[in-house]
Amino acid sequence: MKKIYTLLCVAALFTACKQPGASTSSTTTSGSKDIARLFDSYYEDRLKLYPMEATYAGDNRYNDLLPNDGSAAFIKQSHDFYADYLNKLKAFKREDLNEEDQLSYDIFNYEMGINIAGYAHHFEYLPMNQFFSLPLAFGQLGSGTGAQPFKTVKDYDNWLKRVSAFKVWADTAKANFDKGIKAGDVLPKALVVKMIPQMESMIVASPEKSLFYGPIDSLPKSFSDADKKRLTEAYKTAIMTQIVPTYKGLGDYLKTTYLPHARATSGYAAITDGAGMYKYLVKQQTTTDKTPEEIHALGLKEVARIRMEMDSIKNKVGFKGDLKAFFEYMKNDPKFMPYKTPKEVLDAFDNIHKRMEPNLKKMFNHVPKTPFEIRQTEAFRAASASAEYNQGSADGSRPGIFYVPILDATKFNTTSGMESLFLHEAIPGHHYQISLTQENTSLPKFRRFGGDNAYVEGWALYCESLGKELGLYTDPYQHMGALGDEMHRAVRLVVDVAIHTKGMTREEAIKYMMDNEAISEQGATAEIERYMAIPGQALGYKIGALKIRELRTKAEKELGSKFDLAEFHNQILKDGSMPLAVLETKIDAWIAKQK
Repeated sequence: MKKIYTLLCVAALFTACKQPGASTSSTTTSGSKDIARLFDSYYEDRLKLYPMEATYAGDNRYNDLLPNDGSAAFIKQSHDFYADYLNKLKAFKREDLNEEDQLSYDIFNYEMGINIAGYAHHFEYLPMNQFFSLPLAFGQLGSGTGAQPFKTVKDYDNWLKRVSAFKVWADTAKANFDKGIKAGDVLPKALVVKMIPQMESMIVASPEKSLFYGPIDSLPKSFSDADKKRLTEAYKTAIMTQIVPTYKGLGDYLKTTYLPHARATSGYAAITDGAGMYKYLVKQQTTTDKTPEEIHALGLKEVARIRMEMDSIKNKVGFKGDLKAFFEYMKNDPKFMPYKTPKEVLDAFDNIHKRMEPNLKKMFNHVPKTPFEIRQTEAFRAASASAEYNQGSADGSRPGIFYVPILDATKFNTTSGMESLFLHEAIPGHHYQISLTQENTSLPKFRRFGGDNAYVEGWALYCESLGKELGLYTDPYQHMGALGDEMHRAVRLVVDVAIHTKGMTREEAIKYMMDNEAISEQGATAEIERYMAIPGQALGYKIGALKIRELRTKAEKELGSKFDLAEFHNQILKDGSMPLAVLETKIDAWIAKQK
């Protein structure tokens, strides 16, 4: 799923919430209104502080702002913002709130605390990487095909104001990289060499050849001739005097100043505060108290379990050879590539939806109103895209879209896990969870439009495990594809932790991944370098899915004949994303009530 990840964003010690059975006496109307006002005010103030988030959320009020988020002033401002709101929350007595407000209290308390804890580390010393960086997002926004709108004259002027702040951001990023060099907090060479061509690709000899000229190529016909002329000249000037020099400056800096100081090692353990930074990121991205060591052990156990299941399918279909040979057979045998046109591929995904619909109705008694579509990924971005879900708008005017990149339909492989992919990215995975949350207007906005990695991706991965119950995975090769997807998430637990705490090299991690799943060297390299760049993020999927499965097993065991799967799913989804610790307390309370 497409998502924007910020390193200084969410996680800290979970302040234990009241156990089930604690008082949930209804609050006074004024108390409920007061805490609702606090949450509304937080959401509004946060959009002003992080205007890019507002743009991505479709709120256009701050489309002209680009904060210098690596500056000491901004870091202090954002730290004080979270500390101030945590203090405001503490003015409320949790036990005086009603049940719904108590849940909001716990989620908000966790979120403020985890954000504040991040400021103990100098994440600003690593302001960008090959996977996540403002210069990359800036290109998407300025191309005219991203979240930044280019429909009105004001929209065009807004972007010019953002451009004027880009050089300031880049100069601060270089200064922070310099501080990182002095402190011993630097990126691996393997990542820096990928960043340099990214910056250099934005350098053009004439403005018309720039990605940032896209909005001028698509100037609305309704604009006056005077506005068209003014904006065309302004964009040409901005591209050649601000954008191109800024990217050139970043590229030159990375190549001549930073690269010689970049490290040969792969993980955070090699940098000054690496152990503390990684421990924080693990907590932030999993929203649990699990240690890296516990996660690594869990990963090894899961890899072994899934390998046994894969072996049993290999033997069941009568394949002679080891697992690696079976992977190669599935990747290359022509019988697994039956399609001739992109429409046939899209129809096959639609058929998956139709086949599981009768069982879907038994497992979910609340479904989204937001429309859903399956589309082929646009040609201009298909080569570098993965299958993904783009969420619909809260009012349902924009559908949720499951995008499938199809470069050559005749090479589209059915064993890639089509059924599990649909369950994860589309229905009942991201489409159900995100749409139901956005549609729930009773939730405070910080919950409707927020999301914890472990919950969001954990739910989607849990949905992959529902395949057999939904009448899918009857074809052993589709089941094998689903196991391949699950193995991919289990391998992440092993390599992410091993890279950052156990000295595993980039090359060793790539080999481990290729030994345990059907992935190309190019694919494995991109994955491993992603974990090097954004440590901990890839852990959220499996940790979240295992927690939801654990809660379901507990509910089934304790409730016996009273257990209703559709109602369990409703309980997981109805209150939106939350830290796993809060989710567990909520589900425990629900189980106790059912008894």
